[in-house]
Amino acid sequence: MQVSDYLTPENVCLDLAAASKREFIIKLSELASKKTGISSSVVSTALANRETLGSTGIGQGIAIPHAIIDELDRGLCMFLRLSEPMDFEAVDEVPVDLVVLLLLPSADQKQGLNLLSCIARRLRDDSVADAVRSAATPQEVCTLLTQD
Repeated sequence: MQVSDYLTPENVCLDLAAASKREFIIKLSELASKKTGISSSVVSTALANRETLGSTGIGQGIAIPHAIIDELDRGLCMFLRLSEPMDFEAVDEVPVDLVVLLLLPSADQKQGLNLLSCIARRLRDDSVADAVRSAATPQEVCTLLTQD
């Protein structure tokens, strides 16, 4: 499984605005619903339930909200850059501005977790994260996150 199999320029949203983590999850769920056909309430409930286990803010301004959604036929990966960093209750308490959403069907959990790990490693590289923060286009973001 390659990141490029799941992350395409059509799944990149630059400079999304949200006033709170709760508002962000709602907006994120609405975007995911349009891509998957799954109700935004199903997506937001799954993401909110996952966040109750612990924040998906992994540090350095990065969050990777993820959830298992049985109704999905195929996993969905989206990248969002926030217009303003927000409190995401991250482990290092640094406000989040880079977000990768990963929604997976039950049958794809193992490969999905590998994908999550690959993306996290890529974004934890300061030079990649800085380049993504200044990228001008969705294509540029995809190239940065999917190159070997």
